[in-house]
Amino acid sequence: MNSLKLPNNPKFSSGPCSKIPNWEASFLNNAILGRSHRAPICVSKIKELINETKSILKIPKNYEVAIVGGSDTGAFEMAMWSLLGAKGIDILAWDSFGRDWVTDVIDQLRIKNTKLIDADYGSLPDVNEVNFDNDVIFTWNGTTAGVKVPNGDWIKDSRSGLTLCDATSAVLAMDISWSKLDVTTFSWQKVLGGEAQHGILVLSPRAIQRLEKYTPSWPIPKLFRLTNKGIFQEKIFKGSTINTPSMLCIEDALNSLRWVKSIGGLDAMIKRSQSNLEIIEKWVNETNWIAFLANDQEIRSSTSICLKIIDPWFMDQNITNQQNILKSFFSILEEKGAAYDINHYPSAPLGIRIWGGGTIDKFNIKLLLPWLDWAWKNLPK
Repeated sequence: MNSLKLPNNPKFSSGPCSKIPNWEASFLNNAILGRSHRAPICVSKIKELINETKSILKIPKNYEVAIVGGSDTGAFEMAMWSLLGAKGIDILAWDSFGRDWVTDVIDQLRIKNTKLIDADYGSLPDVNEVNFDNDVIFTWNGTTAGVKVPNGDWIKDSRSGLTLCDATSAVLAMDISWSKLDVTTFSWQKVLGGEAQHGILVLSPRAIQRLEKYTPSWPIPKLFRLTNKGIFQEKIFKGSTINTPSMLCIEDALNSLRWVKSIGGLDAMIKRSQSNLEIIEKWVNETNWIAFLANDQEIRSSTSICLKIIDPWFMDQNITNQQNILKSFFSILEEKGAAYDINHYPSAPLGIRIWGGGTIDKFNIKLLLPWLDWAWKNLPK
């Protein structure tokens, strides 16, 4: 009989992610509902959220932050449709979402002067190949590959192109070099455990200058318009959103940021995530059936922690059998209430993916790992 203790919180999904510890619906009691989002009281709440975001993340004062529609994807699409086409483009891709941006740039926007610099899952592309006279697109952390850029030192300060960074699984868990980034996007549903469909767009003064001096050759949908007759729509970054936000979600995000401040802010969140990774690293080093997808510790993600199966019995199976084995493995864990949603991303290599962001308490990671060993040992072989 299994006497292992269950995690207090078995929610280790990589998106939407676990909410802050001890979250309750009563945290939303102060939400302003049934009012126009343009009412002064609602605009004030949105402005408060923007200001708290800038403060906690240590975003430079001359950068602008907006809440937009469509989650991180919508925010990044907005940036691409509004800013790209003035220069050539270098795209770094090493996971599923990075490759999505390749499709959008080449097949949808049809920008011809585009160079792809890619790498297999578990590795980072050669950043020395990047031409910073071009616009550069990359993810800070590959959510589906468990691979991050170790820092922003490789990005030139003297660049003439813009850097566009999808940082949705890195913000509030890794040290972001804001001065190296001209466009940054993320969503609450990752490291804040927030609700879906709202994205955050961060623009540098260089990005704003591009918006005012360059007009793309393609029509821009209303939802993506950051300028009006060539003038930057500053009001969008002051609480007057393009489309209607959920004030319930606004309140949830505000409450989550209050929790972040209460535990010590950005530095504490980074430390919590790093501690979760270190616990899993110790377990992997002591376990003979599992390994990291990212072999290089320097580029290993502390949020989307991706693992591969190296058990010889498993590796000898054909792909269909491997898929069925993992389905059984995940089902056992879910039925026992030990872990939910730790399966690999559909287009990523087969394996396990554990969210290690700051909303996850390390004691729950410690309780999870013996369950992984137990479930693997008890699979029919």
